[in-house]
Amino acid sequence: MIASLHGTLVRKSPTEIVIDVQGVGYGVSIPLSTFEVLGDLNTQVSLFTYLHVREDALQLFGFVSEEERNLFKLLISVTGIGPKMGQSILSGISGAELRNAIIQGNSAMLTSVPGVGRKLAERLVLELRDKIGKVSPGSSLLAASTEAQTQIRSEALLALTSLGYNRAAAERAIRLAIKDNSSVEASIELLIKAALRHAVK
Repeated sequence: MIASLHGTLVRKSPTEIVIDVQGVGYGVSIPLSTFEVLGDLNTQVSLFTYLHVREDALQLFGFVSEEERNLFKLLISVTGIGPKMGQSILSGISGAELRNAIIQGNSAMLTSVPGVGRKLAERLVLELRDKIGKVSPGSSLLAASTEAQTQIRSEALLALTSLGYNRAAAERAIRLAIKDNSSVEASIELLIKAALRHAVK
């Protein structure tokens, strides 16, 4: 089992990165919350990882904190949630919001995440409420990105298409999100979360 990776960040996108570890490049799928805190290319990065084994493939998922990886493990323990859905949920809602929604039984917040319908939201609450514990103190949205707005829009579009939306629907969702609140462009995570809410309507 590959539990963690430390190496050089040689490629990154909002949903996948490549880390060079002593000459071996590891492709790692990540949620948006992890993407937001990554450094520039060719800098050192450390991630907690989860290796998903299938008959036809091995897929590595990476997280900036052990707590985030634990949330991911809890999510994929729920009936009907696979690793890609777990990644999507952690991309559409922060860890603190996810914990609060489950503890409080807030199905409406959970169903705002793409792919999470009413029945799945209820199952998340039922199966995880006793396991997920209290929200860690000090949890907050990540700081605004310093990247140019055009770069943020481009990366947001890439993230939405990587999560399964066609390009036209993704572009429309981004436009609507910015129209509602232009400040979402300050952070790629905020922009994608806002766009995801439009994409599911």
